[in-house]
Amino acid sequence: MTSTETVQTREAPRTGWGGDTREEPGLLIEDHALLGDLYTAALVARDGSIDFLCLPDFDSDACFASLLGTPDNGRWKLAPKSPVREVRRRYLGKTLVLETELVTDEGTVRLVDFMPIREGSPHLVRFVEGIQGSVKMRSELRPRFANGYTVPLLSKRDGIGAAIAGPDALYLRGGPGEAPPPFESEFTLRAGQRIPFVLSWGRPYEAIPEVLDAEAALRDTQAYWEDWASKIRLPARYQDAVVRSLLTLKACSFQPTGALVAAPTFGLPETPGGERNWDYRFCWIRDAALTLNALMLGNLTDEAEAFGNWLLNAIGGAPDQLQIMYGIRGERRLTEVPLDWLGGYEGARPVRIGNGAYSQFQLDILGEFAAVLYLHSRLKGRMTERAQKALKSVATHVSQVWTQPDHGIWEMRGPKHDFTASKVSAWTAVDRWVRVIEEYGLKEDKAPFVKLRQTIFDEVCSKGYDARRNTFTQYYGSKGVDASLLFIPLSGFLPPDDPRVAGTVLAIEQELMPEGLVLRYRTEDSVDGLEGEEGAFLACSFWLANTYHLMGRTEDAQRFFDKLLGLSNEVGLLAEEYLPKERRLFGNFPQAFSHLALVNSAYLLAEGHKPPMHS
Repeated sequence: MTSTETVQTREAPRTGWGGDTREEPGLLIEDHALLGDLYTAALVARDGSIDFLCLPDFDSDACFASLLGTPDNGRWKLAPKSPVREVRRRYLGKTLVLETELVTDEGTVRLVDFMPIREGSPHLVRFVEGIQGSVKMRSELRPRFANGYTVPLLSKRDGIGAAIAGPDALYLRGGPGEAPPPFESEFTLRAGQRIPFVLSWGRPYEAIPEVLDAEAALRDTQAYWEDWASKIRLPARYQDAVVRSLLTLKACSFQPTGALVAAPTFGLPETPGGERNWDYRFCWIRDAALTLNALMLGNLTDEAEAFGNWLLNAIGGAPDQLQIMYGIRGERRLTEVPLDWLGGYEGARPVRIGNGAYSQFQLDILGEFAAVLYLHSRLKGRMTERAQKALKSVATHVSQVWTQPDHGIWEMRGPKHDFTASKVSAWTAVDRWVRVIEEYGLKEDKAPFVKLRQTIFDEVCSKGYDARRNTFTQYYGSKGVDASLLFIPLSGFLPPDDPRVAGTVLAIEQELMPEGLVLRYRTEDSVDGLEGEEGAFLACSFWLANTYHLMGRTEDAQRFFDKLLGLSNEVGLLAEEYLPKERRLFGNFPQAFSHLALVNSAYLLAEGHKPPMHS
């Protein structure tokens, strides 16, 4: 991946303005860049269209949702009227301030887009600058509240352009000299001109948001991100990729609580036209160990501490109530609802908000949570009494439920099974409690847990292992494999040089890498209860690179990692999945899981740090 400080050039897509339906071709997921203010995030496309934005927070309703439908579902497009023949874009240094240059036959214009770090009301700022020539421009601001459904009343309020419906209001200031600026306008931009637009969100029954000095906000926003990035401890190699990934992860964090959303979007499909279209604006327990490790490796101790505290607060005191995911404030009820009025990205329906998997029983999260508690204590150099009690209660709960079948790490919506990786996670939970007793000299009886750890180990090696094929299997008695089996060496369940690990890696290479990247599992086996296929899962591919490195296959690890870096878009962002045949990113975007896996792999390959689940 090239530096995000270098201008990236690509042939421009065809653009147009259309009407209430998408007459112009939709842009690809990877044609978008990320803006954020540590409460929410926006996606801005290469053609100058902001296609997705939830306000005021990540989990709020979207006011721009054209990415999941048509322009009539809300967007803000600011671009030349004439065809754009070239696009150059970059982030300014180590920031989330985006520059996009649009080249036409009339001349060249530059967009500067950002969201100021929030101190009061949320704002979205857009500058348009004339670089060369005289270019006819059009600004089309089409808000649609309630996730692309509700058409607001457009009016003037105290001399400001206002869009109001229900509990939401958007206010537009700036523009090419008109007061208030209209929500749709055309103007000519000449070389040397620089025009700001400021969009602010508020409640219609409250005071209009404060006036924002756009130039001062730009300086302050650049300074904030540059200062934050300067604190990162970087590995010897892959520095550009690590910085951009950590900036992206910071942008996916919810400042008030320290929670990290899996992605700032919902409804983006895992495969073209498919039904695997989930809401990822929540926080997954299984991401937690990766999150803590990535933050601590980068010396981002404040973020790691805030995230760890959020996690402990969210789960409460009963391990039998532990969920696989929580809301950004620790919410437990994440009811899943289809949005029938959205046509879906490239027709992939239904578009859903909420996530029904929150109520599933997944044995693996007990091990992942235990690994987080253990890792957090190792990183801090001590284990608090609160964390000690939590880890003991998790290990005790595992002793009661580890024999039960579950939905597995991938939130299968089919029947429950005895998933091998889930049992390995159960072993991990018990193992980490035993280690804590030993390492901290706790006055606890470790004997029953040592025995339980061995019992789980023996069963996994018997029922979850196919001796004839020399590979562990997806679940007890199955013939297929699963990328989650990489947890076996990554968790310390077996050493990386164990012949059974080598056999499992070989099976994954042969069965889950038809196009050179790692699938989670074979969807044609109908184990997940859904129709259709999905793309290669990028986090799993990074796990394989880690496993290669631990096995001593350092050249394979290096080569595979470099290949994965090359899949990011030109501003360094990754989605959840990749379709090798179409050379396209798919799934919710940008995906924290992918960037977390990238960061952890980069430090492992560059410095030899063990993966977060490892001993």
